[in-house]
Amino acid sequence: MKPDVSLDFQYKSSIDKVWNALTDSEKLAKWIWDNDFKPLVGHKFQFRAVPNEWWNGIVESEVLVVEEPHTLSYTWVSAGEATTVTWTLKESVDGGTNLHFEQTGFSEETKARQGAIEGAKYSWTKMGEELEKLLAAL
Repeated sequence: MKPDVSLDFQYKSSIDKVWNALTDSEKLAKWIWDNDFKPLVGHKFQFRAVPNEWWNGIVESEVLVVEEPHTLSYTWVSAGEATTVTWTLKESVDGGTNLHFEQTGFSEETKARQGAIEGAKYSWTKMGEELEKLLAAL
């Protein structure tokens, strides 16, 4: 299945440092949102953002894959949409990390409203920038 959102990030930080930022609840809260994440397959958790008039601010999730330090995947269920987020990490030749992001499973109705997918791309790009700032500060 072709991903609905596919992004690539390059970080100067080691693969272990990036993995830690993806799997440590306190660090996740600094670049995504507050959460009760644990890197355990089957663990159900939430991301919690500030609600607004269109959204309750909650993303329901369940960990699907944990293959340290290369692959992390979880569900992303919010506002009636159920998708899957997958992070793939590869060490780059300079000792940094190539981080690939995919979000799959948007409904046909959402795909018809291309703005929703473009909004997801925009949001994940911004979160990737926040991750870069966090990694630089660690």
